[in-house]
Amino acid sequence: MPKPPAFNPFELPETNATSYPPPYHEDNTRRFNRRLGDHARLTKYGVVLTRIVPGGQSSHRHAHSAQDEFIWVLEGEAVLHTDAGEQILNAGMCAAFPAGCGDAHRFLNRSDKDVVLLVVGDRSEGDEVRYPDVDMHLKRAEGFFHKDGRKYHP
Repeated sequence: MPKPPAFNPFELPETNATSYPPPYHEDNTRRFNRRLGDHARLTKYGVVLTRIVPGGQSSHRHAHSAQDEFIWVLEGEAVLHTDAGEQILNAGMCAAFPAGCGDAHRFLNRSDKDVVLLVVGDRSEGDEVRYPDVDMHLKRAEGFFHKDGRKYHP
């Protein structure tokens, strides 16, 4: 057993909880996160181990205004869906989305085995997240809004 600050990420609890408002939260019930950065008490950036079961997605397609995002496929075959279309990423491949690039993205699992991703993103204040395919917009400090500006209420 490793001694702190080392730890085994697969021993951390896994959850499929999402902050997405209804009805969009249902689409993320087939992906599970282990929040490694939170466990390690990191404050400048987040590190998440994401497992997507067959038929699942990492998130709705989204683009960050102020957050850099880096994803490494650790296991399986993921479909990267961006503004340019779709491409297959196998284990060992990576994708990166600089803050403000505008390229909305998500990962899908169309295979019959789990996909495991390592996701790293900074925790930029003032970040806004655009979701082009659904009626949702996130203002990090304020919550989720409809595209017409109305706030989602729990």
